[in-house]
Amino acid sequence: MLNYLLFIATIGSIYGLLALSLNLIWGGAGMVNLGLAGFFAVGAYASALATTDAHLPIVAGWILALAAGGLAGLVVTLSTTRLREDYLAIVTLGFAEVVRLVAANEVWLTRGTDGISGIPGPWKALLGSDFNAVYLLIVLTILALVFLLMRRIDRSPYGRVLRAIREDAQVAQVAGKPVLRFKAEAFALSAGIAGLAGALYGHFTSYIAPDLFLPLITVYVFLAVAGGGTGRPAGALIGAYLLMVLLESARFLVELVPVISAVQRAALKELIIAVALILVLRLAPGGLLSERVPAAPRLPMEGKS
Repeated sequence: MLNYLLFIATIGSIYGLLALSLNLIWGGAGMVNLGLAGFFAVGAYASALATTDAHLPIVAGWILALAAGGLAGLVVTLSTTRLREDYLAIVTLGFAEVVRLVAANEVWLTRGTDGISGIPGPWKALLGSDFNAVYLLIVLTILALVFLLMRRIDRSPYGRVLRAIREDAQVAQVAGKPVLRFKAEAFALSAGIAGLAGALYGHFTSYIAPDLFLPLITVYVFLAVAGGGTGRPAGALIGAYLLMVLLESARFLVELVPVISAVQRAALKELIIAVALILVLRLAPGGLLSERVPAAPRLPMEGKS
């Protein structure tokens, strides 16, 4: 039972990283990334190949995953500079599918549909049964650092520029802000965090395969951010953990329903999740922690005697 709870807490924390990643660009800059699972996969494969084939240290694999995700995000953003913002969502969705197809077909690099097994975990052989607890602490530490970074960005002038771009990019550009640069930087950072989350996932489960990076991951993370509160890092984090609790609770609930097939149980599970999200957004349209827009600073009165 303890190992199960540790497993759920670790996966929930990894989802928390993905939620913070999405919240930065969707809640911050208003950019829709439907290919989050693709950047998640890029990081997972980058770190897995670096540590299994090149035998690099695990920390080096994590850094490589962060860089690979960020580079992929930068390429995707710059390739859509002349397209309308809604086309960015389509491009990112296509990017995620391309990553999955490459992982499934380029056997010489990714082992194809067999996946990569034997991905090392930090001190896994030494820790034995304590590995899950120690790895959870590692993931929580990384999550806390990323959360503090996101809060710092959210409350900084940089974050205010991102929100201005979200509200009206043309007005922000007229105000002298380099909109393209801000978008590219935010998207690259977001994709890098998603890549790091993928690396943490791979070294925890010791196995990755193309079927583990389906678009459903992106849907779940969008549900977490929307339910927790778009635009607030704390809301995204709370939404991720609540989503994990909901996923596991729904899995147990459908098992109690008699005389239905496994396919019907899976469909019922998704229905429960959808109904729960509708209720949350109905009762709290801005999410559980809605965004708080600070008041504009008051300028001193000129000519006041």
